[in-house]
Amino acid sequence: MTSPSPLTIIAVHGNGGGGFRFSRLLPFVPDHINLVTPTLPGFAAVPKDPRLQTIADYAAHIHTLVMETSAPRVLLGHGIGGSLVLEFIQHYADDVDGIILHAPVGASLDSRRFPKLMKLPGMAELGKQVFASPLFRPLWTRLLFQADVPKDYLNQFFAEYRHCTAFAQMFDLITADWFNKLTPHDIPAVLLWGEREKVLKVEQLEAFLHLLPNASRVTVPDWDHFTMVDTPQAYMDIVQLASNLVHREA
Repeated sequence: MTSPSPLTIIAVHGNGGGGFRFSRLLPFVPDHINLVTPTLPGFAAVPKDPRLQTIADYAAHIHTLVMETSAPRVLLGHGIGGSLVLEFIQHYADDVDGIILHAPVGASLDSRRFPKLMKLPGMAELGKQVFASPLFRPLWTRLLFQADVPKDYLNQFFAEYRHCTAFAQMFDLITADWFNKLTPHDIPAVLLWGEREKVLKVEQLEAFLHLLPNASRVTVPDWDHFTMVDTPQAYMDIVQLASNLVHREA
């Protein structure tokens, strides 16, 4: 009797950095899961692809990556990675078994201050340089992370922002107008959120339920935004649980 194929989880990172953000999970990935952590063009040090001009273009690029992996497949999107996964299912939902959206971007974009600020001329470039600066690194570390994170990991985490050429583009593509035009889909899904999120607060979860009417909700009391960095083993455990939910429903 042949053993079942490993479940492939394709993790789509948020803005600024790349697949490296999920690297602390690797020691905790079980044998029956194949975790794929690509870095999209224009993020971290990967050169920007001039053909990627719309959010649908990025979804098509992710689709190419997905089709290079083996089924069954689950897409995990974190932050703006979750936004890109939402666009993905508008076009290619049949090619994955389910999705996990961890604190995706899309709700309240017409009222939140940070997205508005980043759309001002030059602010996105300034913002990412300040975020990458070693001078401010102790401040950002205290604000973003709840646990002691190895220094070499932190150095790369912040340095990736400096090289990210798609950072400002994401604020132009992921807008309230884009979000309001998304079509609901009944794909198996999990909405994953930390109750200690400071910017993408857990209350935003409700805004995604009309787009994913069959979604399960998983909220974790002590999570902030970068739990894959803070507590990688616990994060992998929850992602595995969420993957089992959407794959079983499929």
